[in-house]
Amino acid sequence: MKQIKKKTKTLSIEKQPLNSLSDLFNTLSSSEDFSRFQFDSQGTSCWISYLKTMVNPDFIHQSVLSPLSQHSFTLLQEMKGILPIENIIITSNVQEIQDSLMTGYIFIQLYEQDSEGILLSGVANETRQVSPPEVEFSVVGPKESFVETLDTNINLIRKRLPIPQLTVKEIKVGKLSKTRVSILYIDGIADQENINTAIQRIQDIEYDQIPDSSFITQMMADNSNSPFPQVVDTERPDRIASILAEGKLAILVDGSPMVLTMPVTLVEFFSAFEDYFLPWHIASIFRLIRLGAVTFSVTITPLYVAVLTYHYQMIPTDLLATLISSRTDIPFPPIIEVVILELSIELLREAGARLPTKIGQTIGIVGGIVIGTASVEAGLTSNVLLILVALAALASFTTPIYQMGNTIRLIRFPFLFFAQLWGIIGVSTCFLFFLAHLLQLTSLGRPYLTPVYPLRLMDLKDALFRLPFNWQGKRPVQLRTEDPERFYSEKVTEKKDNEK
Repeated sequence: MKQIKKKTKTLSIEKQPLNSLSDLFNTLSSSEDFSRFQFDSQGTSCWISYLKTMVNPDFIHQSVLSPLSQHSFTLLQEMKGILPIENIIITSNVQEIQDSLMTGYIFIQLYEQDSEGILLSGVANETRQVSPPEVEFSVVGPKESFVETLDTNINLIRKRLPIPQLTVKEIKVGKLSKTRVSILYIDGIADQENINTAIQRIQDIEYDQIPDSSFITQMMADNSNSPFPQVVDTERPDRIASILAEGKLAILVDGSPMVLTMPVTLVEFFSAFEDYFLPWHIASIFRLIRLGAVTFSVTITPLYVAVLTYHYQMIPTDLLATLISSRTDIPFPPIIEVVILELSIELLREAGARLPTKIGQTIGIVGGIVIGTASVEAGLTSNVLLILVALAALASFTTPIYQMGNTIRLIRFPFLFFAQLWGIIGVSTCFLFFLAHLLQLTSLGRPYLTPVYPLRLMDLKDALFRLPFNWQGKRPVQLRTEDPERFYSEKVTEKKDNEK
């Protein structure tokens, strides 16, 4: 007779309750950085517990041990009056004590077996200094970027918006990491429906660890299966201040230097914040150049495949002779030729991104020259296609938002596949598929193609073009802000010199 073994289930970390302080201290005592000792002074004593790696040692000696050594005490209230520290909490809540110790608090008891004690913050703030932006660098404008500390990032925003209506809502996300996530908005401007939706989506996140804002981006997206980003992430405090003033929301995650903004539209991914530091007509031209560059990057190689495979009659005679001579010794059809070069470009990008900066730059430049020249001389690709692929890769770098740049790199391959199947008709069919997808895509419940569809004429002033500031008296209609007026445009008049 076989013996049946019962399977036992082990409780997960978050389900193992710590019912008493003794259980908590026994669990923490296995860590080398946990300190718990008895401090004697003036005939009285107390027990002090904290994590050495989370607490500033100078704070312990100067603000805790030094005052306690100069006074006697018998009650927690007396001890609270001795310590020159604000926000001292007297509590016996085990969960509150546990959460506080994990975030850099000090717990003090009068006697070892007491269930009640005082909590005071001694957090050691180790963070890098505010530095110039690296991803969204601009020649003109402010040179500050966000860091990995949440409080510092909120400070950078409040300096630019010193108003009491700037509201911060904080939520802790992650069963293990308990990451602080803050939602910022301007009360009286931001739409309450957008605020409630964002708060609900963050509260509904079920995950054990949130190390970066990119996790929140994926979990809050309206359509997580879409290749198009539905949240803009930025490292510029000036951009966040401007976005909040428009009536949007900002989401900050402790430990991440990138701040999320929503709701967003497709055209925002092609607008650099530097556009607002330039004259409006120059900024408008730059936006059109970016849109044209992205269109060129996505369609040029699919059109090359389509034309050479099915529609060579469309090529002018002089140009056709050049293409024929460049492909005389090529053993592959155009689609294989294009795929070889496209994959080579992607390999160079990945190698340059993963290697150290100086080595990555060298690999990108030298690798591109060597591989391109060798592939043409070996007869694997034509020199005309090499030029087109290089220009397409260069054009894809014009997108100001890194996430959209990745999307542009991805959607080029479906266009190539359809071009090989049905030529220009296939390219048009693929375009219609993506257009249908974009028409039904939303960001925080708002249409993704606004202001083009649905058409918002008022919002076109800062979409494809960036018109003068005195023409933008109202906030975007699609945001449904509580206060649509940015300023009263009828009061804006041309400044004239004083006449004497």
